[in-house]
Amino acid sequence: MTETATALRLERGYAAAPERVFDAWTNPEVLRRWWAAGPDWECPEADVDLRVGGRYRLAMRTPAGETHVVGGEYTEIERPGRLVYTWAWEDGDGTESQVTVEFRADGDGTTVVITHAGLSSEESRDQHAHGWAACLDNLGRRVLEA
Repeated sequence: MTETATALRLERGYAAAPERVFDAWTNPEVLRRWWAAGPDWECPEADVDLRVGGRYRLAMRTPAGETHVVGGEYTEIERPGRLVYTWAWEDGDGTESQVTVEFRADGDGTTVVITHAGLSSEESRDQHAHGWAACLDNLGRRVLEA
């Protein structure tokens, strides 16, 4: 993970083609299988309008029943190589940040590179780094290795 004061960058490799990984990131049915910031969390809601200017809304629920919802707007879509979208927590401090996800072919697999920029603080950056890492773990474990 590479970090600046209010941005982070993570990379993760998967033994799946970029098209499959991109689709896992944008298909609501598949997102519900992996989008969660913990190994025992779940995603009860995933709404995706996959077009530039389209919106998404993703919910994740803790084992204790707390639900956290994030949403935003797609600003770039280049299947299967890149997604860029805004990011704001519904119960957050009002900060809108930007997520860029690159899906880079790597032999028979894919390297996913996430850059999350414009976070409100170092604390927010660190919390997002933890959440993104767990989501990436879930993606591999629940979808791409399944």
